[in-house]
Amino acid sequence: MNTVHREETTAQRWARAELYFESKHYTEAARILTEVVAETPGQVAPRLLLARAYFHSAQLRRAEEQLREVIALDPVEHYAHLMLGRTLQRQGRADQAQASLKLAAALGGETR
Repeated sequence: MNTVHREETTAQRWARAELYFESKHYTEAARILTEVVAETPGQVAPRLLLARAYFHSAQLRRAEEQLREVIALDPVEHYAHLMLGRTLQRQGRADQAQASLKLAAALGGETR
């Protein structure tokens, strides 16, 4: 049996990961996105999607780690602050979550 190995580009892996994420196959999306993030460590979008995949697959510590990396790369990424707040809440760290949630609201232009 002759098997053809096709090398995927980073962009192709990114697209495949998005399809898995949209199909709610979060663990598989995270597996692929880990490779994409390793290949493009300075890019915010793949890292943010990886954090979301971890969040939805209840890998909350990993989600937190990725969200903190996103915020380090882009301190005004309001969605990362929002997700970090929600991730901390799910971990039972509501007091710590409040700062992130307030910052997310301010960066997103929301008033309370």
